Amino acid sequence: MDLSQFSGFLVFLTIFTMGFWLMIFLVSFIIPYWLIGYFREAWKYRKEGKVEAKE
Repeated sequence: MDLSQFSGFLVFLTIFTMGFWLMIFLVSFIIPYWLIGYFREAWKYRKEGKVEAKE
């Protein structure tokens, strides 16, 4: 294995590792944050709809 093959392998490994950690970050932080925000907003609108129906 010469230097060009080794540097190509390192570039591939770096890009693959960055993609892996980005996927872990998105699954563990961004998606739950998005889902919690969606359910809070849906609950708020449902609550406002019930309040308007009583009046």
